[in-house]
Amino acid sequence: MGVIKHEQEVHSAIAPERLFKAFVLDGDNLLPKVVPSAFSNIEVLEGDGKAGTVKLITFGEGSSYKTSKHVIDEVDEENKVFKYTVVEGDTLGGLEKVKATVKIEAHGSGSIIKSTSEYHTKGSHEITEEKIKEGKVKAKNIFKAIEAHLHAHPHEYC
Repeated sequence: MGVIKHEQEVHSAIAPERLFKAFVLDGDNLLPKVVPSAFSNIEVLEGDGKAGTVKLITFGEGSSYKTSKHVIDEVDEENKVFKYTVVEGDTLGGLEKVKATVKIEAHGSGSIIKSTSEYHTKGSHEITEEKIKEGKVKAKNIFKAIEAHLHAHPHEYC
């Protein structure tokens, strides 16, 4: 088993507190609303939204995937850190798991969203740079869709 680590930064004009509330704390509701082609439903299977919570993500018709099961590893509201592990689903495509960390930091009047993904491979399976780049573009597009929604609805998540 090997581990491939990739990092990405996305700048946003939205303040970190507001972005964290929308994307992390209410993401189960907001993501299917804002990007329904990517997310059809996000269901909590067990837990209260904190560490140990298990979620089933059902992807939208615009996605090449069907489902993914995530386990929340950490929700740190004070430091705006969210960690989770993808443990099941067709998104894994031969991987054992994917561990992800999202940290939202203040940057001027806005934020920097720093995300790190660790792809844990099984046996000799490898993940291509093309697949990683594709995932990074999708993640950036999701962040930008949330940002656009928050700009259009300035009184939400204040």
